[in-house]
Amino acid sequence: MPKAAQSMISSKLAQKLGEQIGHELGAHQQYLAIGTYFAQQNLDRWAALFYQQAAEEKEHAMKIVRFLTDVGQTVHFPAIPAASTGFKSPADAVAQALKWERTVTEQFQTMAKIALAEGDYVGFQFLQWFLEEQVEEVSSMEKYLALVESGINLFQAEALLETEA
Repeated sequence: MPKAAQSMISSKLAQKLGEQIGHELGAHQQYLAIGTYFAQQNLDRWAALFYQQAAEEKEHAMKIVRFLTDVGQTVHFPAIPAASTGFKSPADAVAQALKWERTVTEQFQTMAKIALAEGDYVGFQFLQWFLEEQVEEVSSMEKYLALVESGINLFQAEALLETEA
């Protein structure tokens, strides 16, 4: 491995990005679980919405894998905790998604702070896309939670998801 490639980002940020791969793949599984929860209730558009979120989380993990590979870092894949479809209610399922998105936002903010503290402008620039993405993710989940908590019939609410998604 060329020495210059290894020095493109800080080792501290590389470690955190490696951990984030696991978080993103864990979120992939969590969104699959939420999608499955809704599918089991015959709420197909709600299920599709969360299955699409699962696909996006997997792509986020791949974006990090590609970046780490491009800058010459070794990539390790952390273990992923199991996900459960056992939610108390639709609101609980969506609230969990919002909680996860807020946690991911904090993780990327921490990495941005590390990058800046380390003078790692290549890493910081890479993180900008994720920080912007998290604004959208949190906002979307807040809207979906408000919709579920409004008391609307979730079958009727499915028609609204097309304009939201």
